[in-house]
Amino acid sequence: MNLELDGASRLHFVIGDPIAQVKSPAGVSEMLQARGHNALCIPGHVAPQDLDVLWAGLKTLKNLDGVIVTVPHKIAAVHMADRLSERAAFLGVVNTLRRTQAGWEGDMFDGIGHVSALQKAGCVLEGKRAVLAGAGGAGSAIAHALVLAGVSELAIHETDEVRREALIARLSSLGMAKVFAGSADPTGFDVVVNATPSGMKEGDPLPFYGDKLTPDMFIGEVITKPAVSPLVERARSIGCRAITGVDMFVEVRDLMVDYLSAR
Repeated sequence: MNLELDGASRLHFVIGDPIAQVKSPAGVSEMLQARGHNALCIPGHVAPQDLDVLWAGLKTLKNLDGVIVTVPHKIAAVHMADRLSERAAFLGVVNTLRRTQAGWEGDMFDGIGHVSALQKAGCVLEGKRAVLAGAGGAGSAIAHALVLAGVSELAIHETDEVRREALIARLSSLGMAKVFAGSADPTGFDVVVNATPSGMKEGDPLPFYGDKLTPDMFIGEVITKPAVSPLVERARSIGCRAITGVDMFVEVRDLMVDYLSAR
């Protein structure tokens, strides 16, 4: 479609470091305009140390309506919001901010988007054992969504012990699933999810031991570049069902556009 762009256009930024891998600018712009909004989504490459300076300038733009947040800013961006959704406040992470009459509001859609992609692909989560690599912004949200979706056990594989234990404690407080420290060994798990950047760069190690994957496992992935990650490629080669980061992105994108459109 031909995107509208003029002096009345409303702006949305997607910010990250790096930023070249994101799929949001075209997809979000097209969806907003398909819904009748004269709006565009623009990529912004900002380093962590410059985030506060960027936000101080961005929020002075009178025609800025939303900000999508990607790696590595999802935790730090909590401080950009005047108000958080219950989900974002519980997790301490955001991936979308929108301007409202009461100020900037933040929410987090990575978790429910990933679970939606898994379920649409036929993955049954209720009563299953899951292992997740990564307890950062996306990982925390996916872990939360897996617990809410009814997994019986969730193992968290994360090298940052403080971050891992904090997430385990937070999720355990819900009293809905057994949550504990995991490892790169997926043996015995039904659902295996990568929420780390591992696989984005050539030569990256797999986030889980590839020789321990079995065909009955369902694999989840968050990275969108390459479109088929080394983990997904390995899993599919032995007969596992799997979703890609692009599958997750489609679900998250729809949720973000719904949120941004409902200001």
